[in-house]
Amino acid sequence: MRASDRDPVTGRPLPATQGGGPAGSGNGSGGPDALLRVEDLKVYFPIKEGMIIERHVGDVRAVDGISFVMKRGETLGLVGESGCGKSTTGRAIIRLYEPTAGRVLFDGVDITSLDKGGLKSMRRRMQMIFQDPYASLDPRMTAGGIIAEPLDIHDVGAKGDRQERVRDLLATVGLNPDYADRYPHEFSGGQRQRIGVARALALEPDMIVADEPISALDVSIQAQIINLLERLQDGLGLTYLFIAHDLSVVRHISDRIAVMYLGRIVELASSRDLNRTPLHPYTVALLSAVPIPDPVVEARRRRIILTGDVPSPVNPPSGCRFHTRCWLRLQLGNPEECATVDPEFRVLGPLHEVACHFADRVDGSIEQLQATGRGPAHTGAVVPGGPASDAPPWPVTATAPTHPQGAAD
Repeated sequence: MRASDRDPVTGRPLPATQGGGPAGSGNGSGGPDALLRVEDLKVYFPIKEGMIIERHVGDVRAVDGISFVMKRGETLGLVGESGCGKSTTGRAIIRLYEPTAGRVLFDGVDITSLDKGGLKSMRRRMQMIFQDPYASLDPRMTAGGIIAEPLDIHDVGAKGDRQERVRDLLATVGLNPDYADRYPHEFSGGQRQRIGVARALALEPDMIVADEPISALDVSIQAQIINLLERLQDGLGLTYLFIAHDLSVVRHISDRIAVMYLGRIVELASSRDLNRTPLHPYTVALLSAVPIPDPVVEARRRRIILTGDVPSPVNPPSGCRFHTRCWLRLQLGNPEECATVDPEFRVLGPLHEVACHFADRVDGSIEQLQATGRGPAHTGAVVPGGPASDAPPWPVTATAPTHPQGAAD
């Protein structure tokens, strides 16, 4: 493989360049290599009032019409603030949550229409690694029993073969096979997460939904788990939906990245393109918050701190959902289109789609250049209505995002 075929930041092989498909198609990553296709997926949680007679008074729109495609063997990173719908998306894909609308096609089969028997068979090919390594393991079961449980449920192999399979899985994830008789409280956080990975691998799935698998771990342990996931993908040909809020981690492991805001995907691009040329104002703000371990590059960067609260998914804003906090809208004089017209998911380049009316104004802007470390050092961004200066262009404080009732990550 030539050096030009690898991402200069992550060192991972770059996906083949393809033409853009229709809006929301996943950047044209369909065809015979498509393993998962999500079409207009919606997950609403009902809000009810009354104790004796319940009335449906509204919905929490945790996921509100997202579409994307995943190819076999790739890693799609799903990022965004807490409460944007990342985890809900992952759980709906494997039907831990029932979708309200839309389709989820796994290898051509719509899993949203499967009965219990069909779903059980399909779940042999789709597994999940949960966020909390403490809550996701039954404290009354041994590590061996936890890993063997999927084999027991699906009646895979004889009992003796299952025990041997458990030992092999423990060795695969870097644990001593003799630890099979230990209970979860006898393991560290990183070891518990490795048990969770082994459980997900037990049925030899084609795809794994990794729901923030390292957020509860120490930094040194995070690197071990990421390296383990990459090694398993290379060896077993796994497909990952990697959910996280840490863009630096997602950049390292992902082939493509989808950015979510308030239940919608606002930008979808290859990892290299999204980190070098983000085209949505929200993505630019997220990237500006990620430190770069290079003092020369860091000197060229300027943090964009968004003001105000994240709107409630119970009553999302009309038009573009980001317009109430958008720095670009302020610079453009608050155009009415942002508040009244829902932006289409437009293809703006190979493997790059974005939902913004004025994405072309983001490309090459001083904010984009400074967020990605390509801007001039010690140069302040232009404040709407004011001159450029070395002072931070945005308020230095912001209200912490809230978690609306019923919303999930």
